[in-house]
Formats: sequence, structure tokens, C-alpha cells
Amino acid sequence: MLRRSPNGLSTIRLRLGAGLALALAPVLLLGATQALIEFRKDAESQRVSLALAAERSAATARARMTSAGVLLETLAPQAVGFDCAQRLAEITHRLPGYDNLIRLDAKGRIACAAASVPADPAGRFDGAELAVISLDSLRPDLSDSALPPHTEVALADSRGQFLTRTQAWAFPAPPADFADRARRQRSILFHGRDGHGEERISSAAPLIGDVYLLLSAPAPGLFSWARLNPLSSLLLPLLAFSAALIAVWIVAERVVIRWLTYLQRIAAIYGKGRLSVRPKQADRAPAEIRDLALALESMAEAIDARDGSLRATLAEKDALMREIHHRVKNNLQVISSLLSMQQRALGDSVARNAMADTRRRIAALALIYRALYQGVDLKRVNLRQFLDDLLGQLVMEQQAGGRAIRTELSADDLIIDPDKLAPFALFAVEAISNAQKHALAINGGVLKVKFAVEGDHAELSVIDEGSGAPPELAGGGVGRTLMTAFARQLRGRMELAANDRGGVTTRLTFPTPALGGAGGQAGGRGKAKASRAAA
Repeated sequence: MLRRSPNGLSTIRLRLGAGLALALAPVLLLGATQALIEFRKDAESQRVSLALAAERSAATARARMTSAGVLLETLAPQAVGFDCAQRLAEITHRLPGYDNLIRLDAKGRIACAAASVPADPAGRFDGAELAVISLDSLRPDLSDSALPPHTEVALADSRGQFLTRTQAWAFPAPPADFADRARRQRSILFHGRDGHGEERISSAAPLIGDVYLLLSAPAPGLFSWARLNPLSSLLLPLLAFSAALIAVWIVAERVVIRWLTYLQRIAAIYGKGRLSVRPKQADRAPAEIRDLALALESMAEAIDARDGSLRATLAEKDALMREIHHRVKNNLQVISSLLSMQQRALGDSVARNAMADTRRRIAALALIYRALYQGVDLKRVNLRQFLDDLLGQLVMEQQAGGRAIRTELSADDLIIDPDKLAPFALFAVEAISNAQKHALAINGGVLKVKFAVEGDHAELSVIDEGSGAPPELAGGGVGRTLMTAFARQLRGRMELAANDRGGVTTRLTFPTPALGGAGGQAGGRGKAKASRAAA
């Protein structure tokens, strides 16, 4: 038997969603892989660009220094006379990068200069010309598109001491051997953290003499690179993955899930017995769902037809069983009538009494069959109604020498099957007959019959007022023997006890029959009281 799942983890929605996510996962992984490859390529390109920029800037600075020497040699014969300072100043204005041009005489004194000179050089020589180039003029142009974004420039000596920097915080301390390595390899790369604690990549290249050029740029990070390249990295694959998943999810919900839910409601209606309902809305569903709805409808029609056939068969069998019970009751009444005729023909009073007892027992059995075919259910009888009919039948047949016998019945509802009803009815016949014969036959009186259901036990009590003589509880006759046997058939016990009215109380206690798991009780428990009198 199939059981309902205790949670929603096995629903079609979740399984379909998991399957779609698994199917689309390669798209997302491919996009992430491509993004990682592009990131590495971009980082390598940035490192190469930084190294090449350092080499290119160093070469440019060296070329400027070389051109300064050539320029001085060219100007040497002309750097004399009254107009010397003026000519040198014009040259510095025309050639950017030179702060000053100075002419020294043989004694080392300044003969003329393009700009003011802070101090005289010392030493002996025949004379010279000097070209003054500022360190800032040797730095590369930061607007160069070949440089990585946010590149900073600095000049340092071989010991790592910075001579000039565009941003002081942007340069981590260079390695101790960076000067030797830069001279051997033309340029080197190294990493470090700047003054703000962020990772940066730096390039160093020899400039001239003991001066080195350093370039520093932010180290490429995955997230920083992804922010610069969102569409080509992770955003587009993720959007494609999400869009495909949502689209397929919506289509599955509209095309499959809602129709399955609709068919589930139809099946629940069929389960309640309403087989006339038809899944008409399924005409708008896909072909597979329509086929399933048609199969469900065909199943409902087949079940309805089979139920109709079963109901007809059951009705026929019910009518047949009622007819059988009716005929059995009629046959028992015929037997009772024959015994009554035989009883009237007998002269022996003992034989007549024995014949009367037998006839009453047969009449009780006939009453059982009448209750079965006249009742709603052929397999169950309500003991309250049965006791009322049985008591009336027994009292009407018995006369008490002209003295009336009044009966009082108090009974609870209890549904019982015919197998238990027969010994119960015969016990009641014996108990009531004994009370009539031994206690009420002479003086009449009140006969009380009580039937009570208490939990899983039921109790029948037959109470008489006695004949005036002390009741005899000892000994054993046929009636007492039969009552004991009937009590055993009901898995109960029989008791005889004197009551406070001077009579005898016959009590039968037996387990409540369990019918259909309902404890043998049908509907609410009621109690009926009836009173009859017979003369």
C-alpha cells in the first residue's frame, strides 16, 4: 500500500528543479571557468605591461641623458661670449626635460647658465658644460594607455631609498637585492602591501648610474577584476542559468504540475464515491495529461458500473436472505402451532408444561428470524427492540389465574449478530418463563427486565416479586441447566440471587460483542422503558 510522503522533499517540483539545476550546471561552470581563464590572462597581461612600461621608461630616461651629452658637445664652442646665458636659456625652453644648462671655465667657475645655480662645483679641470635634468622629468607619463590603471611612479637608489614618488603610500619596500636583479634581468617584478594594506605589484628597472625606476599598480584580484568585467565574467552565465531555470520551472508548473494537482482532486472526489464527476477541464491540458484524464474517467465509469452490478447482486441476495428468514420463521410458527395442538391433546399436566416450554423456545427462535428479515441489516439486531418484542410475546401467552402480570422493561441499545442473539434470546425465555411459573403464576405482580451496557460488558437482569414463599435458589432443573449452557455460549456467567422484594433476580453478564470494531454499539446509546400488563 502506498503511503503519503511525510514531507515535500520528494515532490515533482523539487525533483524537477534539482534536475534542471543539474542539467544547467555545466553552463554555469563553463562561464566560471572562462572567467577564471580570462582573469589569469588579464593578470599576466598586466604584469607584462608593467614590466615593459618600466623598461620603456628607463630606456627613455637613458636616451634623454645620452642626448644631453650630445647636446653639450654640440653647444661647447658656442657656449661663450656675451650672449651665452641667453642662448642656453633659449635651448632649455625649446627642449623639455632640461632644467638648466651651465658653462664652467677652466677654474671651475660658472661662466654662464640658463638659470641660477645654487653652488659652485669644486675641482680642477679645463672647463665643462653641465646639463641639469630634474628627477620628475625622468618619470614616465601616467596618462600612457599602456600602463595599468592607477599606476604610480617612483625613483629610488640601489639601497631602496626613494628619491621621488607620485604617491608615498603606494610603494611597498623593494626587496634588498632588487638592484642587482634589475641590472641582470633589465626589469623585475615583486609584490607587497602598500600603506593602506592592499596588495600591489611593482616593477623595477635600472635608469642610469645608481638610480632605478619603479612602477607600482594594484594587484589584480578576482572580485576587483570581475567588477571591471561583469558581463564577460560571471554575470551573464549566472543570468542565463537563472533565466533558463525559472523559464523551465514556470513551464513545468503550468504544463504538468497544475494538471496533476487537478487530477489529484478528481481522484479524491472519486475516492469519496462521487463517480459521476468528469474531468472536463483536462480538455485544455497537453495530450499526455488528457490521456491520463481519460484513463481516470474510464476507471471511474468501470467502477461505477461494477458498483451498480454489485449493488444489484447484493439487493438480490438481501431479498433472498429475507425470504429465507421469512420462510424459516413461518416454518417455526407452523411447528409451534403443531406443538400447541399436541399440547391441548395431552392429558398429563407435566407433559403439557414441557410441551409449552418447548413451544416458547421455538417461538423465540421464530422471533429472531422475524427481527432479521424485518430489520434494516440482515446481520445485526438491536437488542433493545428485540427484548421489547420478546417480553410482549411471552407475557401475552401466559395468564396468571386471572391476576394481571405487569412488566417493566429498561434497556440500552446494543447491536448484536444472530450467532449471539440465539443464546441470549433462549436465556431470556428461560429466565422470564421461570419467573412467570414459579413467582407470578398465583398472585401476579410486577416483572422487571433490565438490560444495561457498561463499557465492554453487558448485563441482563430478570427480577420478580416472588410468590410469598421463600425462594429456592438451590437445586437444578432443566431451565437452570439451559441458562447455564446459554451463558457459556456467550462467554458470560449466570447468577441467581434473592432480592429485597422477596423474589429472585436472574442475572446474565457477558462481554459486549465487537461488531466491525465498534464494540457492538451502533449510533448513540439509548434507553427505553416499557410497561405491559396481561390478565
